[in-house]
Amino acid sequence: MPIKLPADLPAFDVLNREGVMVMSEELAAKQDIRPLRIGLLNLMPKKIATENQFARLIGATPLQIELSLIRMTSHETRNTAATHMESFYRPFADVAATGEKFDGLIITGAPIEHLDYSDVTYWDELAQVFDWTQTHVQSTMGVCWGGMAMIHHFHGVPKHLLERKAFGCVRHRVLEPASPYLRGFADDMVMPVSRWTELRREEIEAAGLPILIDADETGPALVEDPDHRALYIFNHLEYDSGTLKEEYDRDVAAGTPVEVPANYYPDDDPSRPPQNRWRSHAHLLYGNWIGEVYLKTPYDISRIGTDT
Repeated sequence: MPIKLPADLPAFDVLNREGVMVMSEELAAKQDIRPLRIGLLNLMPKKIATENQFARLIGATPLQIELSLIRMTSHETRNTAATHMESFYRPFADVAATGEKFDGLIITGAPIEHLDYSDVTYWDELAQVFDWTQTHVQSTMGVCWGGMAMIHHFHGVPKHLLERKAFGCVRHRVLEPASPYLRGFADDMVMPVSRWTELRREEIEAAGLPILIDADETGPALVEDPDHRALYIFNHLEYDSGTLKEEYDRDVAAGTPVEVPANYYPDDDPSRPPQNRWRSHAHLLYGNWIGEVYLKTPYDISRIGTDT
């Protein structure tokens, strides 16, 4: 089954050309099934690229997905056209006011790692989002800074600044192969990493949370939070093949000191096309997550947050 998107959203044509099954709202309305309602709280500056990345992954399952785009009420982006934001995004305050519920919610990262959480201009509203998920969302996926912020909010786990950026394709190992979220995973895998902060194993373990995927070089990558029906992934399986290249080229052009992303280009040569070695595991993780949401969410969506 396809993912349901507005026909004029840029991701509709992008995914359709790639062979991903997409469906217009008009056609979806004719099907006698309830689609899974997935929200994307997009905190990234390049909104359209991020929409494409996540829609590609959650649209590759056999289930019909209805994707809703959400933004912070108190923050206006400077990197995406206002007409796009007005056409496709709703502020969180409007979403919360309606009382509507979601089977799943993805909270993206944001390039604000250097700030203390309390210094983020929309932190108070984001904390409200985290609390709102407990009564209005069946399962939440926090990605990179979004996951770090969520685990800090619920468990007080701090982030720590790194002396140099963790940047490249890092080999990880699967610690909990029996987890339904890791069904089909190899024992080890490559994952794109791009961050200036880290979370430490001992502090996550002290919070009583299971680490599902870990790396010697860059630390925990995927953590489950069963009590809050959440997954926290601190790296970027959703990245396109060229996303790390775009970040590297941007920094080089700006004169920012930056190392070549490790294990990304063949022979670490940035003049050669990068290789994507994480795509299959990206589809597995997000497909498994959607599958678990489907198995556990109530058919009557109004019951989300009310069942024990």
